[in-house]
Amino acid sequence: MGAGENPAENPNRLLALLDSLRTVLIQSGIVVLLFSIAGYFFSLRILVFLRARTGVKLAAFGVPEAFIALLTLSLATGLIAGVPFICYRILSELAFFFSSFSRRMMLGFWVSSILLFIGGAVFCLAVTLPYGVRFLLNFQAPYLAAVISVKKFVSFCFLLVFGFGCIFELPLAMILVARLGLVEAGVLARHRRGAILGISVISAILTPTPDIFNMALMGVPLYLLYEVGLIGMRIWRK
Repeated sequence: MGAGENPAENPNRLLALLDSLRTVLIQSGIVVLLFSIAGYFFSLRILVFLRARTGVKLAAFGVPEAFIALLTLSLATGLIAGVPFICYRILSELAFFFSSFSRRMMLGFWVSSILLFIGGAVFCLAVTLPYGVRFLLNFQAPYLAAVISVKKFVSFCFLLVFGFGCIFELPLAMILVARLGLVEAGVLARHRRGAILGISVISAILTPTPDIFNMALMGVPLYLLYEVGLIGMRIWRK
């Protein structure tokens, strides 16, 4: 059976695709580890930048907490820096297994995935993170000052930045599954209510608090991206 056939039509090809993706996962883990080691030397500067963007007062509750926070930030940096490699390897495997997914198309999707991820991360750093944190800090009072654990702060920032980078990939992922012939735009359009519910759940999980303001900071862009994805699926359908 040729390399260009659709693996969804043959269980053996599907297993081969899953095995290839496992190899991609191992390779990606190595790349992320290398970037994480390099990221450790910039972790303190990144922490200072995040603190400046949010204006929070950080504290280390325990002797090793500051060190653990820097390690966490290093790992987060490695994962974010490794996104271009991860996307390239996944797309290259899809190009091998799907005849409708040419290498030229694969490169276009790869460049787009990088730009969308960067756009999502920048949007988070410029809008969601500072405004979301500022909204939460407005609940301070003269007798109640927020002192935030540096470890939790780093985890919180990473979850938001990486989450926004990923959700901005939504239109591209929708167009991709349409190009591969896995899902049609009409199917997703008919389940728009379910998509809105899913978007609400994702926004409640990834945003700082489940209040309307913070959920809207993620939910509204995510829904707009969903609609953009539907349009893209119709334009660039298989």
